[in-house]
Amino acid sequence: MQAEDDRLDFLDEEFEESGPGSHSREPWKILIVDDDDDVHQATVFALHDARILGRQLNFLHAYNSASALELLRETPDVAVILLDVVMETEDAGLVIIGQIREELCLKATRIILRTGQPGYAPDIEAITRFDINDYKTKAELNRSRLFTALTAAIRSYDQITRLDASRHGLEVILQGSSRFIAEQGMVAFASRVLEQTALLLGLEPVGVIGYCRPEETGERLVMLAAAGRYQAMLEGREEGIDVERVRNCLGEAFREKRLLLGERDLAVYFSASNGAGFVAYLETPSLVHEVDEHLLGVFCANMAICADNIDLVERLRETAYVDSLTCLPNRAAMIEAMEQRLTMRDGELLAAAVVDIDQFSETIDILGYRYGDQMLLEMANRLRGSLPADVYVARVGGDIFGIFGNEDVVNPALLREILADPLIIEGGAQAVSISLGFVRVGNDMTSGADLLRYAAIALKRAKSGGVGCEAYYTPEVAVETRERVRMLQDLRLAFDKSHLFVVYQPQVDLLTGRPIGAEALMRWRTEDNKLVPPDRFIPVAEQSGLIVNLGAWILRVALGTLKRLENAGCPVRMAVNVSAIQFRHPAFIDMVDEALADTGVSPGNLELEITESVAMFGQGEFEGRLQALKSRGVAVAIDDFGTGFSSLSYLDRLAADRLKIDRSFVNVLDSGHQLRIAEMITGLGKRLGMKVLAEGVETEQQAELLRKMGCDEAQGWLYGKPVSEEELLAVITQRAA
Repeated sequence: MQAEDDRLDFLDEEFEESGPGSHSREPWKILIVDDDDDVHQATVFALHDARILGRQLNFLHAYNSASALELLRETPDVAVILLDVVMETEDAGLVIIGQIREELCLKATRIILRTGQPGYAPDIEAITRFDINDYKTKAELNRSRLFTALTAAIRSYDQITRLDASRHGLEVILQGSSRFIAEQGMVAFASRVLEQTALLLGLEPVGVIGYCRPEETGERLVMLAAAGRYQAMLEGREEGIDVERVRNCLGEAFREKRLLLGERDLAVYFSASNGAGFVAYLETPSLVHEVDEHLLGVFCANMAICADNIDLVERLRETAYVDSLTCLPNRAAMIEAMEQRLTMRDGELLAAAVVDIDQFSETIDILGYRYGDQMLLEMANRLRGSLPADVYVARVGGDIFGIFGNEDVVNPALLREILADPLIIEGGAQAVSISLGFVRVGNDMTSGADLLRYAAIALKRAKSGGVGCEAYYTPEVAVETRERVRMLQDLRLAFDKSHLFVVYQPQVDLLTGRPIGAEALMRWRTEDNKLVPPDRFIPVAEQSGLIVNLGAWILRVALGTLKRLENAGCPVRMAVNVSAIQFRHPAFIDMVDEALADTGVSPGNLELEITESVAMFGQGEFEGRLQALKSRGVAVAIDDFGTGFSSLSYLDRLAADRLKIDRSFVNVLDSGHQLRIAEMITGLGKRLGMKVLAEGVETEQQAELLRKMGCDEAQGWLYGKPVSEEELLAVITQRAA
């Protein structure tokens, strides 16, 4: 996939080599009118090295309406004004446009309105009356879009000023140019050029226009449009037409790159980029006298610029609506297509879905971006090739595909059937797990963007249940999603305001009851002194990625506590949980090293607790990072064993230091249920040379059963609730005595 800056470099080179006016080195004058100095600086920074039509850009600056008008009175030839709508008043930018056009009579200067507040967009009447070139929100204007908008505006300005300099026929050319801007596609443009050429020369539009490209064996002429009796040429009928003469005239005009005037016909050459060009052939019922070659030259140059614009628009439209990797429609195209179908539906039951590839980023981490691209291509081909033609398929995100059509087809059962077989990638079979989000289209739904948003909300609900799940959008799901978003915002604020804190739960030797360590646990107390349960905010932090910063913070806090315990003569082991997302972070090992170095704690007193799900992101990377930790002396514990991935093969290779029995297996020991699971985990840990620690021990009966099984260590309310650092020191001191 080609980056935005790469595309801009290509455009810059093309314009510099072939753009009209490249002989002049005087920069284009661009006036930035905005009361925000950051906008001025950002605009100049984005375009400081840009060249448009072979010329550099000279930026002028005004920070209010009055200074802008004064600068325009004193400075001639300002090509483009980048004008802020909201300045000293809410419509200051709109007010001065009338003064620019009517008082200063700057008709050629192009105006691009910009605003950070989309609600202040000009109405259609204002756009038409004051010849506003473009309107953009500031959020839209990255380097690529700003460059594209300025290129179109400067080209328009250049066209107008060139035409103003012509001796006569200006009205015809301007009238034609305004029509060309509205054309979409090269064929429609060619038809307009043929008509306008005839009008300029006072002829009836009877002829043909083609696109000519030089090749090794001569010119290759492609007929684009025709008028009058020459329309038959496009339809394969050549009766009554001297086809050979037509082609010879067009070819000669192209080779000599000039106007050819005969007694009963003429050929006009319009230059284009890359050595190609347009050539128009027109019948002349009588000899054409006094052809204004200067005006015709201006017209041809103008048409060449229009042709480049049409080509640019077509390329931009393709970029805007087609995914470059899969060649499927993209999100913007899907929204437009959905809204068109919604306006035409007649009682049909429609549904929209989004399909997400589970663990796609992990796959890329392991196998590389090329493999990931192949997965996306195969997924796109599978979906498009298996679904009916009236079902719309698009790539709407990185690894997310959108589907829209009849509910009989767009449903979980059928989509899972289509994607059940492995994808064939680089000659091998790749099983793929997918999560699905659906929305049934209600009678009041008319927005494609809203439908995709609802499907995305359903997808989030599905993913909260784990991999390979699906969910439908309902108002209740939307409320739940909004609550999760609100919780994430509150959590970020709590982290910034230090409303998070750490408590420590003692870990003891089961035989002696002696404290041997503590587990650091994160807690959140709101401003109204309410505790938010960890099982509510930790998943939100993990899904948002905030867990990486939270994990780094709790590690430093826990190690600081450990250092103070050591200084107080109570050296113990400190266990800190590490989420799968945090463990996968590229800087994870460096973060651990920095925390150990800054606190001065011995690595041998630190134990990192990881869950089995960490292993799912790739065996090689997983083992490599664990070995890096163990080489530093850091202990590793497998937390919640038996509740997740549970692969004995990877457990054997890891050689972790400790295996933790999940509290769900300990809680049922009193009743005699699932005793064998706890026994199995204990025996497995012993066979693999690991210590075994039981979580959630609350009764002496549970402790006794665990001791009989051979379990080594325990933590739970029987031995102490999570406490502050000061209370932990007291507990350790008391139990060690």
